Amino acid sequence: MPPDEMKTLIQRYIEAYNRMNVDELLATVHPDVAFTNVSGGVVNASTTGISELRALALQSLSLFSERQQIIESFQCEGPKALVSVAFRAVVANDLPNGLKSGQVLNLSGRSEFEFRDGAIYKITDIS
Repeated sequence: MPPDEMKTLIQRYIEAYNRMNVDELLATVHPDVAFTNVSGGVVNASTTGISELRALALQSLSLFSERQQIIESFQCEGPKALVSVAFRAVVANDLPNGLKSGQVLNLSGRSEFEFRDGAIYKITDIS
């Protein structure tokens, strides 16, 4: 997949994420999509297949009253795209990990995307 098509697809994915539109987000991914979230060197979420990703995406909607990812940089390495992102979110309700309702999170991280059949096939979020 050419780099400009990779970037357009990733932008669609992130825009859908920011709007909390699960159906639009899933329209950008391959049916066999693999998703992994790594925070502080620890895998805290992973899914295989679109139905598992849907379940995780729907579950995460209640965590934040608002959220936004902003692409800070985009780079292609062969079939993989590496994206640096800034993440800002407002916690919706008190969470077991100590985050409080109304607390604002500002994080930076990176996402790695791989593609298959014109869709996002693998997503690894690292913060």
